[in-house]
Amino acid sequence: MGLIDYFKKIEPDKKKSPFLHTAYDAFFTFLATPNTVTKGGVHMRDGMDLKRTMVHVVLAMQLCYIFGTYNIGHQHFAAMGQYLGIFEGFHLKLAHGIIKLLPLFIVSHVVGLGIEFWYAAKKGHAVEEGYLVTGALIPLIMPPDLPLWILALSIIFAVILVKEAFGGTGMNIWNVALMSRLFVFFAYPTTISGDDVWVSGFEHVREGFEAQYGWGHSLFNTIFGWMGLDGFTGGQVVDGFTGATPLALAYQGGWEAVTAVYSTSDMWWGTIPGSIGESNKLFILLGAGFLLITGIASWRIMLSMFVGAALMGMIMNAWGATPFMEVPWFYQFYMGSFFFAMAFMATDPVTAASTNAGKIAYGFLIGFIGMIVRVMNPAYPEGWMLAIIFMNTFAPLLDRLVLNAHISKRLKSA
Repeated sequence: MGLIDYFKKIEPDKKKSPFLHTAYDAFFTFLATPNTVTKGGVHMRDGMDLKRTMVHVVLAMQLCYIFGTYNIGHQHFAAMGQYLGIFEGFHLKLAHGIIKLLPLFIVSHVVGLGIEFWYAAKKGHAVEEGYLVTGALIPLIMPPDLPLWILALSIIFAVILVKEAFGGTGMNIWNVALMSRLFVFFAYPTTISGDDVWVSGFEHVREGFEAQYGWGHSLFNTIFGWMGLDGFTGGQVVDGFTGATPLALAYQGGWEAVTAVYSTSDMWWGTIPGSIGESNKLFILLGAGFLLITGIASWRIMLSMFVGAALMGMIMNAWGATPFMEVPWFYQFYMGSFFFAMAFMATDPVTAASTNAGKIAYGFLIGFIGMIVRVMNPAYPEGWMLAIIFMNTFAPLLDRLVLNAHISKRLKSA
């Protein structure tokens, strides 16, 4: 209690220093649960407040962050034909990953939380905690070499126009992190598509292009020198290396084109190019399991989304009009970001359907529509981002239909 009493003594005056008070309140409620949380009421069963709920989601992403950091470095050295083993050059892979991922993480939080703090101070209320998850999600769904100024613009767009314009946390219609990625996709498409963007540290991922290192690599070289470890020595992209994702290869030549470059083990364990957090399927599923066990995420959305995608995949297999359609439906889950979208995007409680039946329909339609977009859209061989945004729009309608059906049923029985 002594620590809490100390923090209460240094609380800034809300009227004289609204921004300082907003910052103080954000950190104070992060350290200690507010005493205004309802316990034992009609609908509140425990003392879990929104901030601690969001922290659970961030904790579920940590394995994705760890592996994503490693895989950034692994893809970089694979392009030069160096340290091809999983544990070869492990320290160099982690160091390169940190150099690329840390700035994305910092910009995501500084820009997003800066906007949140400003709006909270202007409105005279506490900082809304929803950005804790958004800020952690955004770096995981971006390419590692994304220019930081583009990332900042996308966050400004998403937080102001998609969230604050609708009233803040809990009022937004669309998933804020996905809208940030959608902004990059449509405003700066070359930075988030093609083969070059998924492998970091090169001007172009083509034979003969030299690795580009900066002061961060020099700093790590100094540290590694003290420790007697190998440092960054540079190199060129080797002949025959491709930075193409499995989805791009599947669109070009079907499953045979994919397996000619990547094994099913590579795709499951995530040692493939792609968005930073989407690659390792096991770690994503472990995070999904954590969210289910803690009751944060809806199993109805996850299960129905899987069923919808599987059903559409089977229909595509039966149709077989293109090589991509012939990819076995169960291998569709090995490629791309399905599991990441299922675990961390579709289950967003603010933008998803709220009724139980609505959640089932919502998840099923995301899986069903997303598979159509992935396979049949020539400009974008992936579909979950667009499918989730599309179903975010119709989630209130699904809930309304479910509620009207319940009302009609009860009126008839009455």
